[in-house]
Formats: sequence, C-alpha cells, structure tokens
Amino acid sequence: MTFVSSTPALLEVAQGSTPAPVSLSSLRFETLETRLEADTASFWAYMNPGPKPSFTRELLRDILAQQAMLRDTLRAEREAGLASSLRYYVMGSSLPGIFNLGGDLGHFADRIRGRDLASLRRYGHLCVEAIHGNAEAFRSPVVTIAMVQGDALGGGFECALAFDVIIAERSAKFGLPEILFNLFPGMGAYSFLSRRIGPVEAEKMIMSGKLYTAEELHAMGVVDVLAEDGEGEAAVRRYIDQHSRKHNAQQAMMRVRRRVNPVTLEELKDVVDIWAETAMGVTEMDLRKMVRLTQAQEKRLNAVSQPAPAPVHAIA
Repeated sequence: MTFVSSTPALLEVAQGSTPAPVSLSSLRFETLETRLEADTASFWAYMNPGPKPSFTRELLRDILAQQAMLRDTLRAEREAGLASSLRYYVMGSSLPGIFNLGGDLGHFADRIRGRDLASLRRYGHLCVEAIHGNAEAFRSPVVTIAMVQGDALGGGFECALAFDVIIAERSAKFGLPEILFNLFPGMGAYSFLSRRIGPVEAEKMIMSGKLYTAEELHAMGVVDVLAEDGEGEAAVRRYIDQHSRKHNAQQAMMRVRRRVNPVTLEELKDVVDIWAETAMGVTEMDLRKMVRLTQAQEKRLNAVSQPAPAPVHAIA
C-alpha cells in the first residue's frame, strides 16, 4: 500500500462552507496522510501534525475538513441510491511510537498567562468538534477504528476513546497527565470513559495521572483488540475481514450504542468551558510543569523524526 501524498487542505471547509461531494480517493491534506482501500471499503488517515506531536490547530483544521468531506460524500451517495464507498474508517499516526500526545500545551500556557479565556475555549471547542465528528461516524453507517501504535496521552487518549473500536499494539501507553499540572482532561475523557467503564473508575483514572499499558486497558475493556508490536495494521485488517460479513448488524449496533449512551457535542463543549475556567486557576509552578512537558514532547518528536545514521563499516 502507498500513501497519498499530502497537499494543502481545503480551508473553506473548516470555515463552514459546504463543498461539492468528492471522490474519497482524491482527498489531500497537509497534516493527514490518507488512502481509500476500495477492496475493503476502508478509509485510512494517519496523523502527521508537523512540529508538535499534538493537536495543533493545523491538524484540527484538517480533521474537521476531512470529516465535512466524508459526511457530504457519503450523504450524496445515499441520496443517489448508490452503495456506500466506505464501511470502515481507521485513524492512526505516521509518527513512530506516538499516536498523539494531546493538547497544545505551549498554547495553553501562553493563553493562561495572557488571561485569554476566550482563546482557550475556542481551541477546546475545536478539539471536541473534531472528536465528536469521529464519535458520530460522519452520520453514516460506518464503523470507526482507532489504530494506536504508539503513546496516546491526554487529548490523544481522548481522541482514541471517541472511536467505535480501539485496536492497540502491546507497547502503546495511555494516560491522562493533566492532573500533574493541576488540571483535568477536558476534551472528552470523562464523557467517553464513564460510558465505557463507569464514572467511579473513570474518575480514578483521571485523578491518578497514571500511565496504563495497552494490556491493562484491554483487561479493563477500554482497548478492544490487543495487537503485537508492529502488527497494528495487520490486526485492523483481520478485524475488518472477520467483521465485514456482519457489517450491517455491527454498524447498527454502534448506532444503538450512540443512541442509548449518547455523547453530545453540547455536553463536550460544556465540559470544555469548565476546563477553560479551571485552567485560569493554575499557578505559575503548574505552568512551568506544562512548559517542561511540552519541551519533552518536542524533543521526543525530534528524536523519532531524525533519519537513522548511516551504518559505519569497519575497514579491514
């Protein structure tokens, strides 16, 4: 399989206009590497956010643009009486060892120091709009799959939780570190975790700041499929192959799950507002911790982005 090369996204989509339906195989984005696999009716999107291994505003823009295009195209197919070109949507990451490390902490620290509550709220609302777009499966009979082949922290974990199915490689780590700098994860963690494992266990996880292995979360029922390292894509393909014959029933069951235990965009935005107000109460010491974590994340991204050194051959 080859990736579709990235080109600039259609900005007008993120700004609220409705584009004409397009072929799913033609979609191009700056921070998402995408492909349509027609034989399995699956669309694959790999996050590649650039200078930060987190939800940059550029990545959020592209995710929202992609979701709008998928919604419009799939709706147009239904209205034309055509068979759906998409039954499974898979999101992963192109960064080795990193799914996504969460919110843009540097941006948070700057906005908090500037007492800019409105900007924090706007960023948080963009995040949950993107998360909710995945959670509602583009308002179509699509099963969504998070393929976690690296660490999913903070907003990265929240992103994965919004998918119908989480498939994670054994070495992947999950965590909600916000409590370490006197905050809580405000982009869906409580909403999605409480529906998966109950509010008591969700609160314990959020307040602990603990890192969990994929194996631990699989035992808890948060991760649906545990894959061996390096076998994430193969595990997704096996899952699709095993479930494709009962896709009609499975997508209906996912729709029932969303109806019985809905996570609404209104709920997510209300939690963001509480989060933003809480962020204004953190101390300078908390902000320094936030900045140090940002620096550590960027250093880690630089490390995985560097090309491997050429082998040194001994001279006889």
